[in-house]
Amino acid sequence: MLQHRLIFLRHGETDWNVEGRLQGGQDIPLNAKGRWQAEQAGRTALKILGPAAARAIPFVSSPLSRARATMEIARAAMGLAPPDYALEPRVSELTFGEWEGLTWPEVQARAPQAAAWREGEKWTFTPPRGESYFMLAQRLQPWLDDLRGETLVVSHGGVARALMATIGGLAPERAALADVWQGRVLVFARGRFDWI
Repeated sequence: MLQHRLIFLRHGETDWNVEGRLQGGQDIPLNAKGRWQAEQAGRTALKILGPAAARAIPFVSSPLSRARATMEIARAAMGLAPPDYALEPRVSELTFGEWEGLTWPEVQARAPQAAAWREGEKWTFTPPRGESYFMLAQRLQPWLDDLRGETLVVSHGGVARALMATIGGLAPERAALADVWQGRVLVFARGRFDWI
């Protein structure tokens, strides 16, 4: 079990989110709504942490630009210097490999058997040249083991689902299907998670 509280922000909305495209490792920027969501998430995080903790804890972001922009907007909304955070490749989104850039209906049309397999075994299924949620959870574990105190991280929907299973007490098959909202804050503590 994680010994410290983890404050999680999913990056704000992108145009690919609106279109239902699998982003994975593609570097897609925030849209206007995503920038607004990042500001709202920052305000909420400040209420959760309080000003003193917000100035003292580490802030960590996925290197992808949608996460970095969310972090910088959120930090500004918290009254903190926007660029004062660390980049962590281990919290990057899982990759969908050859499926990146496609919508789910496009995946189903191009690879119906693989799409059906993923629907039935979403936690362990690996897209062509991609990652499964199981693989992502394994990638995240050393980062979790390295945490030495309360931390705020900006990352991605797949990472949130993997954390729900590894530190949030949710069964992996349920975590792989969980909704992950933009503009809200997910708090992991004491073997559970709560949306704020």
